[in-house]
Amino acid sequence: MFTFQGAKYINLYSLFDPKNALIISLNILNLILSNKISNNFSKKLINWYSVNKRSLPWRNTRDPYKIWLSEIILQQTQVKQGLPYYKKFIKLYPNVISLSKSNEQDVLKNWEGLGYYSRARNLHKASKIVVKNYNSKFPNSYNELIKLPGIGDYSASAISSFSNDELHPVVDGNVYRFISRLFGISTIINTSSALREFKIILNKLISVNNPSDFNQAIMEFGALVCKPKTPNCKNCIYNKVCFSFKNDRIFDFPVKKKSSKPKSRFLNYFLIIDKNKKIMVEKRVEKDIWQNLYQFPLIETDKNLNKSLMQDYLKLNKLPFLETTGLKLVDSVNHKLSHQNLKINFWINYVEKLNDSSIYLGELSNFPFPKPLSSFIETFNKFLK
Repeated sequence: MFTFQGAKYINLYSLFDPKNALIISLNILNLILSNKISNNFSKKLINWYSVNKRSLPWRNTRDPYKIWLSEIILQQTQVKQGLPYYKKFIKLYPNVISLSKSNEQDVLKNWEGLGYYSRARNLHKASKIVVKNYNSKFPNSYNELIKLPGIGDYSASAISSFSNDELHPVVDGNVYRFISRLFGISTIINTSSALREFKIILNKLISVNNPSDFNQAIMEFGALVCKPKTPNCKNCIYNKVCFSFKNDRIFDFPVKKKSSKPKSRFLNYFLIIDKNKKIMVEKRVEKDIWQNLYQFPLIETDKNLNKSLMQDYLKLNKLPFLETTGLKLVDSVNHKLSHQNLKINFWINYVEKLNDSSIYLGELSNFPFPKPLSSFIETFNKFLK
């Protein structure tokens, strides 16, 4: 249910959606229902976009494949970080056929450092589905896009409007922030009903004649003007009608449900190296963080262990591949994920000879590792004896 800030409220049944009753303020109701004002809103926004938009390569194409790549890469990722990856992927995989023919390990390796690796796995899965089920022609309709792995309402709306001018408004973090501040909407945005509720408003505001530019513009406005911590309210084209600006409540919106406390995990990676300069690696196959990436042998403990406690732990658990007398802690890092705080220790242990599951040290760069491990690998020569 919507909650708008304002003095007067009415209960409206089936005005927008016959299955829902919405409580909205009269002044906002008039704004949304007036075609004239709705048209002015979109016209004003698109005019601003035409002058202020950033020059980005995926904005110069109607190719749904390229737009899809950009949208998946930019999920949970800022443009400045995602842009180099987009250029790399377009160069390596210029079309969906080339992506489908690659192997997952190569895709993950090229994704290395971008995080949220399920995006890369779904990218690869979706490419194979498109080749098989769509005769290698990437779909550009919402109803077909939403069927592909890794594509939800936001991505399907964006791709279908940018490539095919379909009338599906996008709702991402930028849009939630801008619209909730503009209208004073206190609906909690990280709840299951928020998307449907914001869609109702945006369907009344979107430009029927130019949904592509409208969607690009509303996200760009949130990214460049209505920013989370440093909004440019004084130069905002909507500041005369913006509820949060007029009432000095800019940072009260959007409203989010407090997330649970991040889980702490203690990961101990063992660099087990033999006299032939071979090292043990393994693939993460469990449904956990970093699935299908590679790692060194891992022991997860319920607390951080110093060398003495780790030696006791290894002796107690009788791990045959470790010689505890030569064990050395060489580095420790803290790594934050969205819902987890990782304390990572790197231990080195030298042994006489490793089995066939090992690789040469020089081959490490061929495998996709999680960011904290790949960063360690870049400098770990200084830890070798």
